[in-house]
Amino acid sequence: MPTVTSLDELARLVEKDDRLFVRWSRGPETDAEGSSRDELTGVEMPGLSANPLTVEEWWAPRPLVVWVARRLYDYSHLKHEKGPGVRPWILVGEELARGPDNEPLVRCIRPIAWIDESVLGDAERVVSEQKGKWGPMRRPSDT
Repeated sequence: MPTVTSLDELARLVEKDDRLFVRWSRGPETDAEGSSRDELTGVEMPGLSANPLTVEEWWAPRPLVVWVARRLYDYSHLKHEKGPGVRPWILVGEELARGPDNEPLVRCIRPIAWIDESVLGDAERVVSEQKGKWGPMRRPSDT
């Protein structure tokens, strides 16, 4: 499977196909069974947990690169929480349902590419350059 090596390259993919998702796992071969488990209950879900890359209409005319950077950065904590070998990859998917965190549960139609570690660093840089207070979805508590 090829590897996306820049945010610009990822943005070009997103422009071409509105069915793209990012999945954080050990890859398509590991995910071949096609389902994720709810970590709290252990229930098998009817698809793979993934995050959509589709750009929402309200985002226009903002830069697409910022959109894809945020989509990567928002879930970058998964790389560390899910254990060794977990990394992001792009797939064409069909949404089947929603998970307990309202995340799409998808069927992988076709794996597209790995996302290189350097792209994650670029995503963090782009996000840090924006106004406002952004961070990964898993934010440390202040207590």
